[in-house]
Amino acid sequence: MMTPQGCGSKELIAWLTLFHTPRFGPKTAEKLLQHFSSASEILEYRHEISSKTLRDALAQPKQQAIDNDLSWLASNESHHIIHFADPDYPPLLKTINDPPLVIYVNGDPHCLSLPQLGIVGSRNPSASGLETAHDFALELAKCGLTINSGLALGIDAAAHTGALHAEAKTVAVIGSGLDMLYPTKNIRLARRISQQGAVISEFPPGSTPVAANFPRRNRIISGLSVGILVIEAAFRSGSLITARLAAEQGREVFAIPGSIHNPMVRGNHRLIRDGACLVESSHDIVSELASLLGSLIIPPKPNKNEASSSNIEPLMDFIDHDPVDIDTLIYRCGLTAEQVSAMLSSLEIQGSIVALPGGRYCRS
Repeated sequence: MMTPQGCGSKELIAWLTLFHTPRFGPKTAEKLLQHFSSASEILEYRHEISSKTLRDALAQPKQQAIDNDLSWLASNESHHIIHFADPDYPPLLKTINDPPLVIYVNGDPHCLSLPQLGIVGSRNPSASGLETAHDFALELAKCGLTINSGLALGIDAAAHTGALHAEAKTVAVIGSGLDMLYPTKNIRLARRISQQGAVISEFPPGSTPVAANFPRRNRIISGLSVGILVIEAAFRSGSLITARLAAEQGREVFAIPGSIHNPMVRGNHRLIRDGACLVESSHDIVSELASLLGSLIIPPKPNKNEASSSNIEPLMDFIDHDPVDIDTLIYRCGLTAEQVSAMLSSLEIQGSIVALPGGRYCRS
């Protein structure tokens, strides 16, 4: 099998050797690179390292793990391994406290350096939450932002799909090896993402999706991003971990509020109380990031439905986030049943309201 250009280079092998050395992390690498010019020089002059434990570990590289990585790299031209000193290493990710020494990529490695917005939320969202994630991702992708998320079921998958529908780049950060995609229900989605963006991981091929991997994965989602948008996060959730990491990394945190009766947005309300930017439309995010990204971001175009909705907006005065049935609406607004039914259909198509079981409606 032909080996892609750069596969097995001396510097890449040196970085893989360091990466697979026990307890060798970014802090150790940063300290050693103050004295050595490259990873290969660290290995060549390892006898000068003060720590005997580290010297001994570097003298016994995990050759099987290195060979497995190189075999994976050579198996497909869309496979890439980006090390910390690689020109393709995303510069924003380098600024976090514990950046991965190595990133495994299936897809386009260059999209990792594009302006990104992370979108995260519940794995078991409401229908409205799924629609919101999809539509925000689609609109923001059209504005020039690369959407990244974690490939999980629910909000993550909807965000990736929205970006794909915008024919834009999207990045999926996973908590396993790229040959051990999880969840399996999203394998087809992952393939589409790798063709239109990139699926990435800091875990080498063969790594299974154990629970401890996902909090580590979250710091990469936020680390790649200029901001994080949280959609439907419960009070205790991985999405709040990602938001906390984003704040610690100096990224913008955005949260969409919801009904006080919806337990899936209590995390969002907590974030807003703690200072996250309250978001009602994609305009809120774009305007907040405009000063940071300048010409790289394009203001969203007005929604055609919004421009032609003056004839149905009056009914919205009688619909809030608490479910209401059609008979109550007829009584409140004084219109006929036919008029109210027509307005409800238009508002539902527009996305302003959500139809609930029992013929009830609420704001989306």
